[in-house]
Amino acid sequence: MSLILIVILAIIWISLAFWPARVAARKGHSFLGFFIFSLFLWPIALIAAYVVRDRAVVVVQAPPAA
Repeated sequence: MSLILIVILAIIWISLAFWPARVAARKGHSFLGFFIFSLFLWPIALIAAYVVRDRAVVVVQAPPAA
């Protein structure tokens, strides 16, 4: 393989690893943890990122009492 092809494939591989990491980070999980996980097991990390529970806190305030 030529060096250029290896570099292009590495860039694609690392770029794809950001997808599950960003999904997990939006749900309140560790971006770095999911990024490393997805570098090695991308399909499983992608599924896990969409399946994990959302940790983001949603605060709903009641209207002020009159």
